[in-house]
Amino acid sequence: MKHDVSFHTEDGTELAGWFFAAAGGTPAPAIVMCHGFSATKEMHLEGFARTFNAAGMNVLVYDNRNLGNSAGTPRGEIDPIQQIRDFRDAITYVQGRDEVDAGRIGIWGSSYSGGHVLVVAAQDRRVKCVVSQVPLVAGLANARRLVRSDHWAGLREGFAADRAARLGGAEPATLPVVSPEGGPCALPTEDSLTFFTSLPPENLGRWKNEITLRSMEMFTEYEPGASIARIAPTPLMIVIGDQDHLTPADLTLEAYEEALEPKKLLILNCGHFDAYVGDAFKISAPAQCEWFTRHLMR
Repeated sequence: MKHDVSFHTEDGTELAGWFFAAAGGTPAPAIVMCHGFSATKEMHLEGFARTFNAAGMNVLVYDNRNLGNSAGTPRGEIDPIQQIRDFRDAITYVQGRDEVDAGRIGIWGSSYSGGHVLVVAAQDRRVKCVVSQVPLVAGLANARRLVRSDHWAGLREGFAADRAARLGGAEPATLPVVSPEGGPCALPTEDSLTFFTSLPPENLGRWKNEITLRSMEMFTEYEPGASIARIAPTPLMIVIGDQDHLTPADLTLEAYEEALEPKKLLILNCGHFDAYVGDAFKISAPAQCEWFTRHLMR
């Protein structure tokens, strides 16, 4: 059964989400989930949550701070290190629920949060199983694939100017998440524009097409793949779209080679956003569920 919930992080920020309670009345494993760069929980996460829940697991899905229904300012600020701290607070929250067996916690992330779960699993031994779908693994290398080389100097100048302005008391500069071809934005791919602008209202949530410029600066500095070799012995599953050019498949494959056993790789014949729906979802969601079931269900 799905319930609206909220919980507080260590610094008091209220994060909003859904809790899917496992049937049966006895403490069961829990999966903690959140979405990627700027995205809200309404953007096709419920299908994965219901798949895991139907297999007998509790599931928490929540919006990252400063996004969607969660609190936090400045709005649109995407700080990966803070999101990792919040993820660990979300684990603490579910461990305190009566429905949850605190010793059987799994984590799930996709795209930007697919990077987060690599870091969380490497740092936090409360995590007993992890699934990372189409993850960001190398911020700088990934950004260099997305940003034209002749635009890099201007982007760096923008980061510096924004820092100076903020120090002087100005509000953080912002930019769109997506924009028509040629317009400045954070995710300058055609499939990103299509995904975010074609979602029906029920799959949009409180998404805004705006983030802070320093979110992009933090993106370029973020290297979650550096943690992947430290995840073992926690079981790790990586899901890749072989046509993914937003978080390029070759970068993820390189990172996967650094991971130690136990690990599993699933390669889907799809692009980045196709992983959430359609035929790719029908293949991937049951495979992910089997991985969690194998390692969390007694």
